Amino acid sequence: MSSNAPTHYVAPTKNAQIAVDAIRISEKPSNLWLDAWRDLRRRPLFWVSSAFVLLLVVIAAAPGLFTSVAPNSGCELGLSNAAATAGHPLGFNRQGCDVWSRVLWGTRTSLLVGLLATIIGTLIGVIMGALAAFYGGFLDSLLSRVGDIFFTIPYIIAAIVVMTVVGADFRNELTLAFAIGGFSWASTARIVRAEVLRVKQNDYVMASIALGLSRFKTLILHVLPNALAPVIVVATISLGSAIVAEATLSFLGVGLGSSTMSWGNDISQAQQTLRNAPMPLIYPSIALTVTVLAFITLGELLRDALDPKARAQR
Repeated sequence: MSSNAPTHYVAPTKNAQIAVDAIRISEKPSNLWLDAWRDLRRRPLFWVSSAFVLLLVVIAAAPGLFTSVAPNSGCELGLSNAAATAGHPLGFNRQGCDVWSRVLWGTRTSLLVGLLATIIGTLIGVIMGALAAFYGGFLDSLLSRVGDIFFTIPYIIAAIVVMTVVGADFRNELTLAFAIGGFSWASTARIVRAEVLRVKQNDYVMASIALGLSRFKTLILHVLPNALAPVIVVATISLGSAIVAEATLSFLGVGLGSSTMSWGNDISQAQQTLRNAPMPLIYPSIALTVTVLAFITLGELLRDALDPKARAQR
């Protein structure tokens, strides 16, 4: 060999730990939901809002655990706008009814109407958005134009019209939920449509169709489960909006009847004595504010946790 041949230097490998291609078996598997949970559990605001939501659910399910006073019975005009006494921590309203009991029982009505309206609006939005995006063509154009029409209609005004037309005998929680949810689904449909358009381009969707699975089954089994993350976020935020809508309609006198426990009804009745006795109005207003804030905060936290870009920016 020629002495001018280049020499090759080889780094010593004794005691060297080469782990470039090593598989890290100890690492836990990760996915979108697991990453979101790891992010949420480190945020104190998530635990605070979750605790409030859990407390509201318990109160709505069993208000009798927190008060032994019936909200409508035992009202005495002699106690009209009276101050707090033993067993009545928030005092009495204009009719002499216990404000604490009415606030607790009103939680059930607000959450029930809000939950039903959110379920109705979410179901309609998911169906319309998923069908439009997955099948495309004429169906997409038709459903998108229908969604645009509903999107331009303020659902509060539409609900007022519906509840005005409906007779007093049919004014119940389910009717009010349909009046709210039946006109508030357009924004959900737009989000679902955009997400389904993204998901249906994945390889596993084309593989499912190539293996002989029908397009509808592919949509149900593979596309929708992978497109529901933003829907959950929107539904959580929409729940707070639906609760506000119920209180607004009841306040305007076109929601539930005056005999029904509702924060909107209590606020409407208490406005007449606002100057002399403001507390019967302030207490249900605080309950409404805290409830809506808890759900909106929880929805915002879920949105940030389920968005990898938002997590990377923090």
